[in-house]
Amino acid sequence: MNMGIKYYKDQELERKVIDIANRLGMKHDMKRITCIRSYGSSSKRVLARCHALPRVMQLALDVKPHYVIEIISENFDKLSEEEKTKTLIHELMHIPKSFGGGFKFHNVVNKKSVDEMYKKYINNSNIKF
Repeated sequence: MNMGIKYYKDQELERKVIDIANRLGMKHDMKRITCIRSYGSSSKRVLARCHALPRVMQLALDVKPHYVIEIISENFDKLSEEEKTKTLIHELMHIPKSFGGGFKFHNVVNKKSVDEMYKKYINNSNIKF
């Protein structure tokens, strides 16, 4: 019996995401990015998702754009550390530099661009994103 998806904030993942963003020179406002770990998904292929607070909610709540990186625990937790890091890089890359509430799409965020960013992450180079 499916009891639905459960969501939990994950501060360890948030620390990892902050480390990745810092090492890659991403200028994201990390106070407006939250990491959530979900349990109970029936998805077999999705590792993670990036969500944005819709504009109508931003206006109604009088807040700036916020993003949520959701980790699908059942699939993400099986990955190697390298693949986990690449997945987090991938999700961070969906968030535009403007931090305006939109997304960068898969024509920009793809295996090649993620692999390039991962190499830079490993080399801890000070790049501009």
